[in-house]
Amino acid sequence: MSLIQIFLIAVGLAMDAFAVSLASGISLKKSYVLWACIIAIFFGGFQALMPVIGWFGGSLFHVYIESFDHWIAFGLLLIIGCRMIYEAFCSNPEKKLIRPTSLLLLLGLAVTTSIDALAVGLSFSLLRTPIFMPALFIGIITFIISFCGVMMGRSIGVKWGERAHIFGGVVLIGIGIKILLEHLSQKI
Repeated sequence: MSLIQIFLIAVGLAMDAFAVSLASGISLKKSYVLWACIIAIFFGGFQALMPVIGWFGGSLFHVYIESFDHWIAFGLLLIIGCRMIYEAFCSNPEKKLIRPTSLLLLLGLAVTTSIDALAVGLSFSLLRTPIFMPALFIGIITFIISFCGVMMGRSIGVKWGERAHIFGGVVLIGIGIKILLEHLSQKI
């Protein structure tokens, strides 16, 4: 997998965290820089950890699903992408206001926004892509995007979070289609 593909996956995965970070920035009253760092550490850390967990899980079963692994990778990325686009149109704006000053709440949000990264890690294992550098890259990109999201939250507002979900979903679907087409073209 190329560095550009990994970058696009990282950006796509970070869009959930970006949307939550924007909402968090809207609700913060003070200490923006401190809370932006804390939120970015939580989100970036879990976005880096979850693909590793998914990769090791997928590695255990790879021999059993090798003949159709590209379909699984495509399906997972398609489902994640469609879900992100759906949430952009169908989520309640009232629920987007988040008060992120509780570390327990941040832990829950970090896990929730990184579940997609678990599935991407599974996809990486099916494609036999080494995981540690992509996971680190995903974590760093998510950290940067989350930090910026909190800092921009007060001025931009919740509407950009919806567009971020749409963009992230389209990117993940596009990469899933590319993976499928690459594997199908190898069989011809």
